[in-house]
Amino acid sequence: MEKEYFEDQTFDQTRIAKAPLTQAHYDYCQFKGCNLEQYDLSDYKFTECTFIDCNLSLANLTGCSIQDVKFQNCKLMGLHFETCNPFNISFTFKDSILDRSSFYKLKIKKTSFQGSRLQEVDFEGTDLSLADFSDTDLSMANFTQTNLEKANFLTATNYSIDPDSNKIKGAKFSLHGLPGLLEKHQIKIQY
Repeated sequence: MEKEYFEDQTFDQTRIAKAPLTQAHYDYCQFKGCNLEQYDLSDYKFTECTFIDCNLSLANLTGCSIQDVKFQNCKLMGLHFETCNPFNISFTFKDSILDRSSFYKLKIKKTSFQGSRLQEVDFEGTDLSLADFSDTDLSMANFTQTNLEKANFLTATNYSIDPDSNKIKGAKFSLHGLPGLLEKHQIKIQY
């Protein structure tokens, strides 16, 4: 059976309340103010879509295809992005909350997380080279065996990154972020 196809349409909470989203292919669609918390998005396909002011917390992303998708001011807590279809996976996040989500071992170069909160996010084994963490809160985020080459941490806060267990060549850090790189050595840094 062929999936439904939606192109260049706008979905809001009123529309979804009348007719819930179906497992389909969504191209160039906008989702505004939608509550998709705990929604089963398995095998859905989103290409060049935008989610604004949406809640997708604890949604099931198994097999979900996310290609060039923008999330702005969204709540995306507890999501397992590693269960998505890895083919051409790409997304950007702006002013969103991704607490306790996981990107375990994904290849997501150049991903932007601008202005987002990423508390307790799992980036173990993830390729985040050239990623942008501008104005992000990375409290208790897990960076282990992570590729952070040329990533931007200049205005990121609360991160703890062990340079010995991550690739950080060419990554950008501010002087204020130095404690997050030296934490394991228990050095006291004064400004």
